Amino acid sequence: MKRFFLMLMCVFAMSTVVMADNEKPIQVGELPTKAQTFISTYFKSQKIALAKVETELFSKVYDVIFTNGEKLEFDKSGEWLEVNCKQTGVPAKIVPAAISNYVKTNYPDAKILKIERDKKGYEVQLSNRWEITFDSQMRVIDIDD
Repeated sequence: MKRFFLMLMCVFAMSTVVMADNEKPIQVGELPTKAQTFISTYFKSQKIALAKVETELFSKVYDVIFTNGEKLEFDKSGEWLEVNCKQTGVPAKIVPAAISNYVKTNYPDAKILKIERDKKGYEVQLSNRWEITFDSQMRVIDIDD
């Protein structure tokens, strides 16, 4: 039993050491090309405060934080996963037309402050504090306040 406990502690210690260095700052030029293009297209007037890479077991995630607090998140190929623009609102060209139309129709006074996407769909956060989840066919599947 002591041997098992000792082995368990060694495995835990090793995994902690391995995972401790999973996030590190990088230069903007080290971002994937698609991410660099996205930033220069939609955020060219923003100043980058920090770019970093998070290395997980089977993937990499890149985070970019601007001096005004807005944040971007990209996958390993440079596709955006999250755009968080609480100051200015998400650029309209980033938002799929079906989502933009839904928000304009149902919440005409609200801005999209944050959009996230994954394999299942999209989630948007509006300036009126509503969060709307869309499936991959752009159908509303959840609304939360």
